[in-house]
This record gives sequence, structure tokens and C-alpha cells, in this order.
Amino acid sequence: MYSFIVNPNSRSGEGRNVWNRLRSIMESQGISYQYFLTEYVGHATVLARRISTAGTPEDPVTLVTVGGDGTIYEVLTGIIDLSSVVFGFIPVGSGNDFCRSMGLPFDPFEALRSILENRRTIFMDVPVLHLGSHSYRFGISAGIGYDAAICQEVLITPGKKFLNRLHMGKLIYLMVALKQFLFLTPSPVTITLDGNKPQTFSRTWFAAVMNQKYEGGGFKFCPNASPEDGLLDVIVIEGISKLKMLFCLPSALWGKHTRIRGVHILQCRNVHITSAHSLPVHKDGESGGIQREFSVTIEKKPLKIIMPVL
Repeated sequence: MYSFIVNPNSRSGEGRNVWNRLRSIMESQGISYQYFLTEYVGHATVLARRISTAGTPEDPVTLVTVGGDGTIYEVLTGIIDLSSVVFGFIPVGSGNDFCRSMGLPFDPFEALRSILENRRTIFMDVPVLHLGSHSYRFGISAGIGYDAAICQEVLITPGKKFLNRLHMGKLIYLMVALKQFLFLTPSPVTITLDGNKPQTFSRTWFAAVMNQKYEGGGFKFCPNASPEDGLLDVIVIEGISKLKMLFCLPSALWGKHTRIRGVHILQCRNVHITSAHSLPVHKDGESGGIQREFSVTIEKKPLKIIMPVL
């Protein structure tokens, strides 16, 4: 049996419409399934915890998330034992960086077909963000500075839902990105990789710890990142002028920004990041509050992901 966690509010309510059509397909095929609709922020974590307790490493449950990238971190955080779950994802979001990086279908109905066929799986590394006394798993990235500031403001920007319904959600991101670009002041950031000697970057726009190649709705910030290599990729953009940033960010859509001086790509198994000033932090595009430091590790057990047939 398939267990679905559905975010009906993803893409400003489109999630509910897509889910109703997915249900019709499964019922016409006699598929056995159960589903749960999220009702509040953090509900997917509660549901994932409840569903995952029914699985074992020998007999895992198939847990499918229907929603956007932000729903993924909630579900991952709730899973009790990663080896007791086989994970599927059906995208109904605006960013779709998880699908873009993993090579999953963007079309929710193609994604459902791949999940029902279940002919190919991979094991994905699952990073853990440690913020004070709290820990959160994530699938894509966690960051501090400019990228997180954009994520936080977009979440509270009026008009986001309306533009998402018109499939113009990226316009909000562009407007907020421009505003943050004009007013954000780069901050000194110190990064410690695998417990080695700390490295300080004096004027840091942002630092992101990435499990995937893409974040931010299509920016290929870490072109060589792999969710299967047991490593975290860290991007730091520092010490460059605003004029240079105007060239740097668009080039990141194709992963060409790595040639620019001031762009650093690092690799590690765990990382600790400290900022001289309190800055916004994000986890898979969702707010992590205003923080001065955090660390990221990788779970010992990977998560089995249902993939489309090549």
C-alpha cells in the first residue's frame, strides 16, 4: 500500500486540485493507498513520524510526498528510521529544485506513473541541519545570508499566492531578490570543514550547504554536487562588488559562476558555519529564523528514493 502526505496548499492551492486528479487515476487502476492532508506548518513532520513507524528495514513503507520543495524537509525530519521507508515525490511547487537535481519528472502525473512502476531506486544522502537545540533533515540545501533572506521575505510577501495561481511566482522571487540585493550588507562568515582549521570569509553574500546541484528555483550553485557521494558541497560567495554580483548570479543558472573570483566551492562530511552578525537561515527554502551559527552533518543511513526508468 502507498501512503501519501499531501500539501493541499502547495502552489497556492493547486496541490489540492492535482491530488484529486491523482486519486482518480489510482482509483481507476484499483491501487491500494491511504492519504493525509497537511493542515498546518510542521504537520507533514507529524504525519511522516506516524506513517514511518509502520515500516521496518525488511518491510519498508512506501511514503510519497505531494507538494513543493519545502514539504520535503518536513517529511524527511519526521521519518523515524530512514531504512524503513521508500520515498517517492510528486512535485506541486514553484521551485522544483529537488526534481531538477534528482532527474525526477516535473509533471505530477508522470511522477505518479514512475512511483507506481517502482522499477528503479537510488540511495540518497540525507543531511541534517543543527540549529541550537533543534535538528532538521533536508533534501536540497540549507543556507545563511542572501539566499535565505530572499526565501524568508518571499514567504510573507503579499501577492505571492495570486501570482502563483497565474504561474508567475518567479516574479515575486525576482522582486524580492532585487530588494535584498540593494539593501543587504555582506557579513564576515567563518566556516569549519570536518573539524579542520576554520576559514574566514570577510564579506560574504551567502553560504549554502548543498546536497543537490540546484537551489533557489534553478540556480546551479554546486554543479558537481551529488546526493549519492556521502559528501556535502558548500558554496560561499564573498568579497565581490554588487556590480560583479549582477554577472555572478545569472551565470549560476548554467553553473558558470564557479569561474568568478570570490566564488568558493568546498566539500566535506560535516560543516560548522558562524556569522559575525545574525542573518536569515533557510532549510529547503523554508525559514530557519535569524541565526548566527549552525552546523550540518549527514545521516549514517541513506534514504531509498523511487526514480524514473532511464
